[in-house]
Parts: sequence; structure tokens; C-alpha cells
Amino acid sequence: MSDWRHVHLRTEEHEKSTAHQTCAEAFFLRCSKSNISSFFAGSQMSAHREQVKKRCKVLERVVDVVKVLGKRGLSYRQVENEAAYTLDDNTIDHGNFLELIVLLGKYDICLREHLDGCVEKSRKLHQSSGSRGRGSLITLLSKTTVNSVIDALGHLIQESIASDVQKAGMFSVQLDTTQDITSYDQCSVILRYVTEAVQERLVAIVRCEASTGQYFVDLLSGVLEHLNLDKAMCIGNATDGASNMQGQYKGFSALMTSQSPTHVHVWCYAHVLNLVLANTTQTVTESGSLFNLLNDIAVFIKESYQRVNLWEKQTQETRHRRLSPIGETRWWAKHDALRKIFGHFGKPENGLFIDAVLTLEAIEKWEKEKPAVRAKAGGFKECLLKHETVLTAQIFLRVFEQTTPLSKYLQSKGMDNLSAHRMVTATQESLKSIARDFTTVKAAADSFVKWTNEKLEEREDNTDMEVEAALPEKRAKKRKSRAGEMAQDEVHINAEKAYEVKVHNTILDTAIEATHRRFVTHGNLLADLAWLDPRKFEQVRTISLPSNALQNLSTCLLKFDSRATVNNLQSELKSFAGQWDRLKASHVDEYKTRTAEDGSAEWEEESEIVTKSCDSCKNCPLCCYQILRRFNMLSDAYRLLGLAYKYLLTLSLTQVACERTFSTLKFIKNRLRSSLSTNKLEMFMLMATEKDILMSLDSDMVIDRVAEKSELLRKLLL
Repeated sequence: MSDWRHVHLRTEEHEKSTAHQTCAEAFFLRCSKSNISSFFAGSQMSAHREQVKKRCKVLERVVDVVKVLGKRGLSYRQVENEAAYTLDDNTIDHGNFLELIVLLGKYDICLREHLDGCVEKSRKLHQSSGSRGRGSLITLLSKTTVNSVIDALGHLIQESIASDVQKAGMFSVQLDTTQDITSYDQCSVILRYVTEAVQERLVAIVRCEASTGQYFVDLLSGVLEHLNLDKAMCIGNATDGASNMQGQYKGFSALMTSQSPTHVHVWCYAHVLNLVLANTTQTVTESGSLFNLLNDIAVFIKESYQRVNLWEKQTQETRHRRLSPIGETRWWAKHDALRKIFGHFGKPENGLFIDAVLTLEAIEKWEKEKPAVRAKAGGFKECLLKHETVLTAQIFLRVFEQTTPLSKYLQSKGMDNLSAHRMVTATQESLKSIARDFTTVKAAADSFVKWTNEKLEEREDNTDMEVEAALPEKRAKKRKSRAGEMAQDEVHINAEKAYEVKVHNTILDTAIEATHRRFVTHGNLLADLAWLDPRKFEQVRTISLPSNALQNLSTCLLKFDSRATVNNLQSELKSFAGQWDRLKASHVDEYKTRTAEDGSAEWEEESEIVTKSCDSCKNCPLCCYQILRRFNMLSDAYRLLGLAYKYLLTLSLTQVACERTFSTLKFIKNRLRSSLSTNKLEMFMLMATEKDILMSLDSDMVIDRVAEKSELLRKLLL
């Protein structure tokens, strides 16, 4: 045993010796070098993957917050207090983005751990006296990272739209400009195309540096090139009536047509109707005086909170609504302002006329108010009480009854040229039928005067106000008699007859003539497209089509399909019309459409563009196209007819897209920093306008795009 102990002790001494340890290390390094490296490398890779996973989770939260800010059109940065070491101080305003991140961090363990780590590291760097260069701390919360996320979201939205347009095979474009809050002219580019339904999508916001027709052609070419879209797929455009767009030789439309003979320019119907109404409301002095009066009263009451208080005191009923000024660009503003004061044609019960005159009388009698203000209120009141004002208001209420439904339809996303042309024709005929019917207008005015005076007499404050019951008689100017001439009797002019001829007839004639003159374009093409209307299918079945029917349409479609000849189109149309009664009995899914609706009763500042689900009417080109898609006829018997319907729906351009784009543009620009670049403005516009595409984007795709921004981000996120 003693020998064994002695050997054991000697062995322990040897194992503890420096020579043994050196030899053992050399042996293991030589024999197991690859295994040891694999072990440590595996551990490091596992840790790296875990860190990447955590960073991706944090960036996923960042992407979701940016989506919310973009959807709501909110600013995301603060001028200061964006440093990471200040994020644990909840008394500081860090801006919308960082505040939402901090809020989510209270309920999200992953985000809270990341925030705590960023705050501590940032504080150490801030307190150290050494150099703190760029990139010394990656927080994934800086403006650089957020800007990368914004760019990625905007580009993915554009790519999604461009992909859909490529699948559609054709599109039309809509251009219009407006000034933002910084007085820069911004041009919105909107594409219209057809998938399962009609789509109108904003694809670009470009700051304009010129206003010539050639500049807008180059601008559009640049946008389409950026989206990788072929200009030959563009079948038409819609613009306003400005000379740089409508010029016969160097206008945008003329230049586009010179590049493609089949390119169709559609003067935006909604713009045209706006011009018709503008001409009508400015054609005589009486109409200009009426709308200036309504606008001045609204501005006058809103100028002072004391006058607003008097207005609210007089209008304590549940139907109370605020008076709104008449905007130059809001096409329905004149009708809304008129309807708020005078109610509906011949029905004054829902108007605020009595409230308005009582408010103006209270301001006129208020001794604490300045004499000039009191005099102005008295002048407004006297103008409202004139019979001429009531008559003119009833004329325009009657005109607007005919034109407002047309105006709202022309601003709907599901509009098609056939229905629009049919409604324009019907509106024109309605205006013609009342063009000389002054008796009905006079009866409505008399009813308004009688009802108003009775309501004023019933009031307990014993007001002496009264609306004039008739136009004042005017005496003709008597020419001085010369020596030897016979004296002439005084001639009295019938004031009512003079008003009928000079005001009523002039207003109606202007509306009819302007409607006819401005809407008569593309007659031959519209005549061909009219055959695609289901309402004409009975005629297609019972009579033979004219030999030149669909000839213009065929010319436009040949570049998309060489088989789209007149004979082939007529043959497919006759076959489809013969089976229409059986086909339309099948179920067709409802589709989305955007339309204009009046605002709420209390805050009826303007009409609102809303999205609605519409049941299939089985009586419009869109229903025909959907049935063709449902029965898979686009690639079979009715391929050319399906192409014709797609062409019709794509060419039907509306102004609703530009309207909601411009309202969003001003909404966003008012809430974002004035230093926001045009590029970032475009991305925010895309997010705020195309919300459905924004919310459908996969966060992993966004993270991959952000990781491609730099080699450092690639290492941290991939």
C-alpha cells in the first residue's frame, strides 16, 4: 500500500507540474483543434442568432408604429429630446414615434429590455469625455432607421401597385397640382386600372419646377419609368382645363396624343361641372351678390367669439349647424351654404334663415359692439330680408337639385363614362324643362316669405323684422321733354317680369348652354362604348348593328390584341347580349366603391368621400365585367369583349382620387415638420392614402429592405 501511495503522490505532483500542463495543452491543440473551434463557433453563432432575433422583434415593433403614424398622417419626430438617454424621463415630449415606443415598452418585455439597454449605453456615452462618433450606438430607434423604414414602406406600396397594373395590362393616368402649406406646387400622379374592381391609386407626389405641357409629359415619363411601367399601356389621361393641359399644340394632352394616336384625353367631368356651376353663379349681378352675402355672413360671425356666442344662443335646437365660408375649390360648397340658410327648394323648415337674421339683429342692437360692426350686421340683415335675395336663392336651390346628384356621381370611384354621359344628358334635359318655369320659383319664394314672417311674428321678443313680400316697383327714367315735343305718360316697369327675363332666364340659359358646350367631347368613341351598356342589349339582340359600330373602339384595342377587329367585337357582343338574361341571374359578389356623401348635420362643412360596399346592380359595365370574370370568359369565348369592358372601365376617370389626395396632402403637411423633404412627404402621402396596401405589407419584407441599407444593418439583422 505504501508503494501505491508513493506512486500516487508522484503522479499528482507530475500532473500539477508546468511541464505536464504544457504538454497536455499542446496535445489537445494538435489532436482536437477542429472540434474545439467548432464548439466555440457554434456557441457564438447561437448567441448571434438570438441577438438577431431580438433585434428583428424590436424592428417589427418599430415598423408597426410607423404604419400607425403613416396611416393617421401624424408627425413622428420632435425638434429635440430625441436622445436615447432621455427616454426614461416621462416628463419630456419625445415626439409621437418615441412616445409610442416607450408606451409599448411598458407592456412588451422584449421592447422594454431593448429600451433599458439603449438608455444605459447612451447615458454612459453621453457622460464619457471621449469621442462619440456616429455609429457608436445602434438603437434601431434613431431618425436614420425610421427614415429607412418609411422609405421601405413607400417603395413597397409603389411596387405593389405597379405589379397590379402590370397584371391589368392597361391603365389611365390623372394629373393635378396643388400648393401645400409651404407654397410649393405638388403634382399628384394617380393611376386607374381594373382588377376584380376598379382601382384608383396614388403612385407619386412630385414637386413641380415648371408648369409647361412638356414638363408634365417628362414628369409622367419619369414616374412610369421609376415604376417600370410601359407608357404604351397608358390608354388615356384626365386633367383640368388649364391652358398648359388643354393647349392645342404644346399642351400636355396634345403632346401625349402625338406620341400615341389612340391616347384619349378625358377632361375631368367633375372639373367640367364645376366650371358650369361657376359660370352659372357668376353670370348676373344678383347671383354674385347672393353667394358673396352668404360667405360674408359666415366669415363675419366667425371673426369674433362674442358673435359666435350670440349665434349659438339663437340656435340652441338640435339641428344647430355651423355656418361655413364658401371655398373656391369645394364644388359643393355653394349648395351647402345656400341650403343651410334657405333649406330646400320650397321647403324652408330645415333652413337657418330665421336664426341668421335674429343673430344679425342682436349684433346690430348690441351697444358694446363697435358702430362699424353694428352697421355691417344691419346691412347683412337688410340684404337677407330683400325679396330679390329670396327669389335668387330659390332659383339656385332648384338648379342645384338637378346638378348636385350629378356632381356627387362624377366624384365617385365607380363612375363609368356611359353612366356619366347619360346622367349629363338627363340633367341637361331637366334644366331645359324648367328653363321658363318662373311661376314655380315665384310660388316657392312666396311660400318661404309667408312661413318666415309667420315664425317671426310668433316670437316673444316682438321683433319688427319682415321679409319683403314682393320686388319693389321701379319707375322708368323719364327723358326730359324738349320744346315742341308732346308730353309722355310715365311708364312703369313690371319688376317681376324684368327679374324673370334678366335673372331667372339668364341663369338657366347659362347653365344649359355651358353644360352642352363643355360636355360634348369624344362623341364617336362614346357612341361605340354606349353599345356595351346592358341597357342597350335588347336593341343589340333585336336589330343588326350598324356597320361602323365599334370601329373607333376597335382602333384603340388593336394594340393590345390584334384580333380585336370590328367583326370580332360585334360577334362577341351579339352573343353576350343574347345570353345576358341568363348570365345576370347568377350571383355576383358585391364590390367596393368610393362616393361622396354629405357631412353630419352638425358639422356639415363639406361632403365626405367614403368607401361603401355596393351590391351588384346587374345593369352596368362593371357588372358585365364581373360576370365575364366569374365564368372565366375573359380567356375563352368573350376574350375581346372582356378587353373592351376593361378599356371602358379604365378610361372612366374621376376626380375623387385627386380630391382625397389633396385633402390628405394639406392634412399631413400641416402636422409634419416644415423641414420635411419632398421625398418623405411622398412616402407619408402614400401611407396615408393607400391605407389598405400599407396595412397588408409583411413586416419581414420591410425589415429585409431596411437591412439592405448598410453593411452594418445587414450584420445586425440578417
